[in-house]
Amino acid sequence: MILLLRLTTIICALGCASFAAAQEKAPTPAMVIYPGDVIRESMLVDTDVRDLSRGTGNYIERRAELIGKAAKRTLLPGMAISPAWVESPRAVANGAQVRVIFREDGLTIVSSAAALQAGAIGDTIRLRSNDGGMTIVGVIQADGSVQVGER
Repeated sequence: MILLLRLTTIICALGCASFAAAQEKAPTPAMVIYPGDVIRESMLVDTDVRDLSRGTGNYIERRAELIGKAAKRTLLPGMAISPAWVESPRAVANGAQVRVIFREDGLTIVSSAAALQAGAIGDTIRLRSNDGGMTIVGVIQADGSVQVGER
């Protein structure tokens, strides 16, 4: 009886493990995704983890971690996606003219400047002022403007 119980436990453990492995899926590109492309739901398919072409290191396991991110390199169909291969999309491009907002002690000044580097929302970037060419530093806002001075 004890032998039968142990045998049943072993068989269940093997069967349950293979069933669980068969259920594990990871998002992979459904098409070639190029650097700079923002990843949408329609660009992904779920692939069985046993069928993944893996590069080195870990890979992203949930779609929510990919949707809205931008590819940093070319992502190929059927290949697992490393967290290092995606980033927040750029809100400001290098060289772009952006609206600069300075706020301090109730005073608000709005001007424009050329971005000296690209960045995503929340990133601190350097800009060259159109009025005099002075270099300033600010934080990119959700609307694409750059906040300098107090917040």
